[in-house]
Formats: sequence, structure tokens, C-alpha cells
Amino acid sequence: MTSSMWSQESQQEKLEQRKAQIQQEIRDNEKMLQQVKKKEKSAVSVIIIQGNKIKLKEKLITTSEKQSKLLKNDMYINQLKINKLNKDLVVLKADYSKMILKSYKSRSEQSRAMFILSSNSFLQAYKRVQYLKQYTNYRKSQGEEIQSKTKQLITYNTKLDSQKTAKQKLIAENEKERLSLLKEKKEQEKVVNSIKKDKNKIVADIRKKQQESKVIDRQIDRLIREAIAEANRKAAEENAKANPSAPVSKAEVSSSRIVLTAEAKILADNFRANRGKLPWPVEKGFVSLPFGDQPHPQFNSLTIHNSGVEITTEQDARARAVFAGEVTSVMVLSPVNKAVMIQHGDYFTVYQNLSSVYVSKGDKVSIKQSIGKVRTNGETGRTVLKFTISQNTTYNNPAGWLFNM
Repeated sequence: MTSSMWSQESQQEKLEQRKAQIQQEIRDNEKMLQQVKKKEKSAVSVIIIQGNKIKLKEKLITTSEKQSKLLKNDMYINQLKINKLNKDLVVLKADYSKMILKSYKSRSEQSRAMFILSSNSFLQAYKRVQYLKQYTNYRKSQGEEIQSKTKQLITYNTKLDSQKTAKQKLIAENEKERLSLLKEKKEQEKVVNSIKKDKNKIVADIRKKQQESKVIDRQIDRLIREAIAEANRKAAEENAKANPSAPVSKAEVSSSRIVLTAEAKILADNFRANRGKLPWPVEKGFVSLPFGDQPHPQFNSLTIHNSGVEITTEQDARARAVFAGEVTSVMVLSPVNKAVMIQHGDYFTVYQNLSSVYVSKGDKVSIKQSIGKVRTNGETGRTVLKFTISQNTTYNNPAGWLFNM
């Protein structure tokens, strides 16, 4: 029972930490939502951010419900302990009362002396003296046990009262969040209805952006292949110096896969070992468009392809390297869209939609180092970073690499 209590308290602490984290994410999300609303130019952007806020509130309610369930179990265990202590105290007090009464009746020193002196032998007298000592000690220990169990009972009753108050608070908080969630959903429904009349224009705009995204993806693919060819060329030159008689394979130099040197292999292995533990490429934000093919959040008939993840963050946010590596390219994808590509052995991370860049090609970067400022779209008011991870030319889902995504 004690082990179970400790486990539940540990779970409660973790849930409380998770709840605090979700509440902070909701506050950050609300800040981003207000920034976008001030622009009053893109209802679609408002829907995307509001949709994430709804998801966060649903997570908060689920977390609170888990806390409430654990608290209920904890209260049940405490009540069992209180019941057992009450029963123990009834038995102890009854036994103690009998013992005190018996002691009172034979309380005179003369009767005790006679009890010892009436012994038939010295050994019997000694045993009677020891018995009286043990009896006195037992009576004392019984009194102490009653005091100890009484204190425990007070402690558990106090704890139970505190838990009842905490449970009532959780119920009230949950009800408040449910009402808030209902309000958020109604607001989102209004915005969705407001954009239905502009559906054709919005869909056309989305398709145009998808075409632009494909062009950028092809450009990045080309740069990755060039980086692979360059890395393999250097590796081949180093190999030729070390082994002059060994032939250089043209296929190896132009391969779509990097031939790793010993140093590059260590970096790639370290990068792979941190799968699921890499920091986010921005300090705050949420995934507004996940990896792969999925229906558009508002128009289910429209399929969107994403080679990475789009992370909506706050204005003036800085992009940061998710792991140590070398900058292999700084790209100008459009007059307002720059990108940085970093190599980590045979892995590449790309950070798109930067308004300014703080690094240059050939720079060595460290984990969490700022590499550029994320651009805020003047039309939508959103600040979005597109982030991709690939091993050679094969794109990976960043959700499996970044911590807690």
C-alpha cells in the first residue's frame, strides 16, 4: 500500500508538471493568436492557431481528469488507513483500560513486595521481579503506541481533508476549462463560416503555395546532392592520398549517399543516437502543418504535401540548430525567404523561411546555436519555420526526432 501511495504521488507530480507545461503552451498560443488577429488579414491563420489552442485545452482537461482519478485512488487508500487505525485504537484503548484498572487494584507497594517475597525460591523471586518490569514496560509501550496511532490518525485525516479540497478545486478547474473550450469551438466555427464564401480564392492560393513549395523542395534536393557529391569528392581525394594505388570510383563521387569518413561517421552516429531527444528548432511554438500528405485543416478535399514540419512560433523568434554540424549552404529561396542547411555526417537539417541569417557556408555550429531570424508573413501575420530532416536524400518525419513533438 505504501509503495502504491508513493507511485501515485510520483504520478501526480508528473501530471502537475505536464499541466503547467500545457498551460504555458496555451498562454504562448494565445499570444500568437492575438498577434495574428491584430493583422486582421488571414482568417485561415486564425483557424490554424485557434485549432491548436483547442487541442491544448483538450489535453489540459484530459490531464486534469487523470489527476482527479489518481487523487480519488489516493483518497480511497487513505480512508482504508484511517479505518484500520480507528479499529486498532479501539482495541488498544480497551486493552489499555483493562491493564490500567488491573494495575490500579494492585497498586500498593506492599502487595508488590509480598508478591516477590512470597516466592518459593530465589529463582522464582527473580522471575517475578522481571515480570513486573516487563509488565511496566509493556504498559508504557501500549501508551506510546496509542499516542503514535492517534498522531497518524490526525495526519491522515488532515491529508484526506486536503485531498478533498484539491479534488473539488480540480473539478471546478475542469468545468471552467470545458466552458472555455466550448467558447473556443464556437469562435472557430464562426471564423470557418466566414471564409466559406472565399473558398475558391483560398483554395487557389493554397495550390499556388504548394507549387512554390515543390519548387523549393527540388532546389533543396539539388543542393543536398551537391553537398553529398562534394563530401564524397573530398573523401575520395583523402583516400587517394592515403592509398595512391587505389582507383577512384566516379560512381562513388556522384552517389546519392555519402561515403562517411571516420570523423563524419562519429557525428552521424551521435546524431542518430539522439533520435527523439533533439531540441526544437525554435524555443516556443507548435506544429501547424505535420510531415507527409494530409488533408487541409479546412478543406478536406485538398491534399497537402509537406517534406518536413511547419512550426508556428512567436514574432522575432530565432531559428536554432538542433545538433552540432557544419553549414553546407545558405540559400536565398525568394527575396523574403532564406534557408540554412546544416550537415551532421550523412544527415541534413534545413531551416526555411528566415528573414535574416547569422551563419555562413563552412561555419561549424553547436547545438541550440541561433542561425537566423524566422520571418513573419506580412499578409497573414504568422511567424512560421519550415524544418526538414533527411538522411542523404531520404526525408524523415521530424516528429520522430524532436523531443516531445
